[in-house]
Amino acid sequence: MSSMQSSPAVGSGITALRHAIAAAREVAGRTSPNPPVGAVVVRDGVVVGTGATQPPGGPHAEVVALRAAGAAAHGAELFVTLEPCTFHGRTPPCTDAIIAAGIRRVSYVASDSDPRIGAGAAAVLGAAGIIVHRLDDVDGSVAALLAPFRCRVATGRPLVTHKYAMTLDGRIATATGSSRWISGAASRRRVHELRDRVDAIIVGVGTVLGDNPELTTRLDSHWRPVRHPLRVVLDSRGRMPLDARVLDPALPGSTIVATVDAPAERAAALQARGATVVTLPGDGAGRVDVAAMLQHLGRMGANHVLLEGGAEVAGAFHDAGLIDEVHAYIAPKTVAGTAARGPVGGAGVMLMADARHYDVQHVERIGADVLIVAHAASACWWHKEGCDVHRDR
Repeated sequence: MSSMQSSPAVGSGITALRHAIAAAREVAGRTSPNPPVGAVVVRDGVVVGTGATQPPGGPHAEVVALRAAGAAAHGAELFVTLEPCTFHGRTPPCTDAIIAAGIRRVSYVASDSDPRIGAGAAAVLGAAGIIVHRLDDVDGSVAALLAPFRCRVATGRPLVTHKYAMTLDGRIATATGSSRWISGAASRRRVHELRDRVDAIIVGVGTVLGDNPELTTRLDSHWRPVRHPLRVVLDSRGRMPLDARVLDPALPGSTIVATVDAPAERAAALQARGATVVTLPGDGAGRVDVAAMLQHLGRMGANHVLLEGGAEVAGAFHDAGLIDEVHAYIAPKTVAGTAARGPVGGAGVMLMADARHYDVQHVERIGADVLIVAHAASACWWHKEGCDVHRDR
């Protein structure tokens, strides 16, 4: 019989949960297609074991924490951000390891809706005499960590974060196309920290032609080895120069060129430079269908992508309703001019009543700039009890 109970995280439970959330944050961007999960083992008010999700095929957070605790796990409590799994996948059930370790009580936040979980962890653990508590995600931290994974599970595509820097008058470049630099050095470092947490960066070929970026992660003295996300260039006709920096074989990471009707010889030349050329459906105007491209990345196991393309690429995502999060860096300067570009192009909406709504989550001063982070109001994966979530195993 299940011993499932509902109780808020209080006292030392809040501290333990914070430790588990911190462990999950340490592996954010390193676990796809799985979600980042954290776990801690607490005995007599002291954390004796901490764990986080390992790369696919490796142990889950609970097993890592139990191994770290060793014999001290017997009679202790386990705090975990996601319900322990009950089924065999790439690894054995976490509930088996919890029972074998002699854990007395398990407290978790988010439920696992994978149908393979059956009656759930509470039923399995309760039958073994283990008390199970469901904890509240008080500040939404767990939901935020799971959001990219929830998005992919619910839609088949990764979560899309649109990042841009603009002036006070809403421009991302002058009328001549000059855009370096809008934001300050501190803001640009923050962008590289964001790159370190995503699976892919998406730009249009116009960005490559205009700026010739490397699209790598550049962080000195970072607290963990940096991640260089997959580079994705939307290039429907294969116009990217073969000497573009994103094709430099010395660059870390890899590049995908998404095309619609690139000539075969051009595709072969791009592949000879080390790129993976993917032919996708068009959007009716000869451009890459961005929804199809995201589905392709979802099948590859990407949970989170960063949209850094220009206004037209951003407009295509906006028009398709595919922007889940916005990171807007606003610099205290103006350029004016009717020909100066804004951050989002595309067809847009005709009535203000049809404007897409976002919930502002965070506002921060970064050097002279201001960062605004907002989530799409319609995206259920940001909510504490929004989308169903399960772990690919």
